[in-house]
Amino acid sequence: MRLKVGDAVSVLDEDINGIVSKISGDVVTIHTEDGFDMEFSLSEVIKTKPLTSQLFVNTDPDAIISEKEQVTKRKSVKVKPKERNQPSMEVDLHINQITTRHKHMNNFDMLNLQLDTARHKLEYAIRNRIQKIVFIHGVGEGVLKTELEYLFGRYNNVKFYPADYQKYGLGATEVYVLQNV
Repeated sequence: MRLKVGDAVSVLDEDINGIVSKISGDVVTIHTEDGFDMEFSLSEVIKTKPLTSQLFVNTDPDAIISEKEQVTKRKSVKVKPKERNQPSMEVDLHINQITTRHKHMNNFDMLNLQLDTARHKLEYAIRNRIQKIVFIHGVGEGVLKTELEYLFGRYNNVKFYPADYQKYGLGATEVYVLQNV
């Protein structure tokens, strides 16, 4: 793959996109969408379609002022009552949903992977202010459910309870993240 300055790229295993600003040997400097210059190895970067973001926009002051002066009417989004109570995030913790390489894992490793996934998703939800999350753990012997309850109990700003029985049966726990704690 040949990269040149000005190409739109994305970083493998990271959520970083940008434009190549400098290439020196095996190191590529990327000007990210957030305005930072970051260096990566050529093997960590793939070429993508050109960005349609606001990275290199013509910043004419008169155009910005006229854009800000325009009055826009806000439209309220109507949400049905049934949809208001739906969780905004579902996390399926069944091992075959998390990884495809579980055949040679023992039960301890599988449980640790499931708990790490749950902790990661819960912290993601707290960071991004997502209030309701449903963790689907299945019925089984209850080991994962017990460990999840222990994990959720360590957070001060989290309440948890069984999820909607009609939708999930006994194999799911709903977590409510308190926002103003």
